[in-house]
Amino acid sequence: MNETARSGIRERLGLRPIINVSGTMTALGASIVVPEAVAMTAAILPEFVEINDLHRLASRTIAKLTGAEAGFITASCSAGVTLAIAACMTGPDLARIEQLPNPSGMRHRVPIMLGHMVGYGAPVEQAIRLAGGTVVPFGQATDVRPYQLEAALGEDAACALYVVSHHCVGYGQLPLEDFAAICHRRHVPVVVDAASEYDLKGFLEAGADLVCYSAHKFLGGPTAGIVAGRKDLVRATFLQNMGIGRGMKVGKESILGTIAALEAWERRDHAAVRRTEQEALDLWRERFAAIEGVTATLEPDPTHNPLDRLKLAIDPARARITAWELADRLAAGAPPVIVRDHEVEHGYFFLDPCNLHPGEARVVAERIEAELAEAKSRAGSNHPPASARRERRFARLMAWPD
Repeated sequence: MNETARSGIRERLGLRPIINVSGTMTALGASIVVPEAVAMTAAILPEFVEINDLHRLASRTIAKLTGAEAGFITASCSAGVTLAIAACMTGPDLARIEQLPNPSGMRHRVPIMLGHMVGYGAPVEQAIRLAGGTVVPFGQATDVRPYQLEAALGEDAACALYVVSHHCVGYGQLPLEDFAAICHRRHVPVVVDAASEYDLKGFLEAGADLVCYSAHKFLGGPTAGIVAGRKDLVRATFLQNMGIGRGMKVGKESILGTIAALEAWERRDHAAVRRTEQEALDLWRERFAAIEGVTATLEPDPTHNPLDRLKLAIDPARARITAWELADRLAAGAPPVIVRDHEVEHGYFFLDPCNLHPGEARVVAERIEAELAEAKSRAGSNHPPASARRERRFARLMAWPD
């Protein structure tokens, strides 16, 4: 939770003052940027700087925090994945860098487990295609065997992509250690998409050659992506700025803001943050415990980040409202509360406390209690299916900017 005074900027711009209990979602602005990153960004904006020297400074900071040999900052984690894959295809060859996304004459196959081919606002495999790589799905969505990866590598694999995300299938996948060992026996580098993961060292220690993170999620930095790993491959990733990476470049403010966020992460009292988050979870669980038709339970993060979320399961027969109707009413009310609703068609959603401002946990509880009480007062209701909600959201997206 952030103690910074609120600016009222959203109200001045006519934007809704949402409360985010969904998590570090790009569609909601990702995270509360830490004061250190805000200050560094503001300080560098009026100044000129040699960008490649700033990148050198960032590389040293990333190496220190991750245990990598080097690091590089680009536009986003997704951009980082694309450029990391491109780096594995071209190496430091500038002619090849200028040739992409045409992969003629290069290793271009990029195996990825079928259960890792998820959507996060875009298909994860599109990051491969943008580099000019060929997507090579392997295994079944819920069952992957080592021989399947061996076959997928073939003779011209540039690298293999491993995705760490709550969206991925949570069982039947190859562990990263095994995945990397198989690839390394064939001298194929491993790129890990770890956009929202807290662990800055474990994926490299498990065998990844390049790991990509979001700066603007758990770190609380500006919008940017971090690539950490082998120096030769990080250098080749940096050199993509002379090719397809030109459209994914970042400015001085994002580079220095990310450095500040990384340094703040190293100094942060993580135990104190966990305690504050636990206070919100305890408040919610206590407030919802006696409400008919509602079951509130704590659930750990599925990718083992050190945090819990509150799972709120709704019995529509007793609560007189479905989980997706409740999520929509919370989002439409005053103030708008946006819940973590990826699995809402199963009758539940989550409340994530990691992006709350002071006092907002209580407001969330009050909003949920009020909506449930209002639902109970209705004599009956024909509940629309969850599919109708998805169609309505899609129609709104396609109507943009209206």
